Amino acid sequence: MPFAPTTLTMHEAETVLAQGLQAIATGDTEIDLGALQHFDSAAVATLLAWQRAAAKLGKTLHVTQHPPGLDSLAKLYGVDQLLPR
Repeated sequence: MPFAPTTLTMHEAETVLAQGLQAIATGDTEIDLGALQHFDSAAVATLLAWQRAAAKLGKTLHVTQHPPGLDSLAKLYGVDQLLPR
């Protein structure tokens, strides 16, 4: 079952980051953002951290259902090409 956060702002980032890292460590390499309703730039940083963690384990992170606003934030910060898909 993919990891699927619903909120990812600076207020939840530490907890959601840890949850995602745990999921990746146990072999879950799919993150479903379809339920993500509230997010800010912390979501971009968290996705990049998850991607680095998966790569360190020799895994490829797959992120599905990117919200359009998240893609816009990533583009604003110039990292849209770095986000996992």
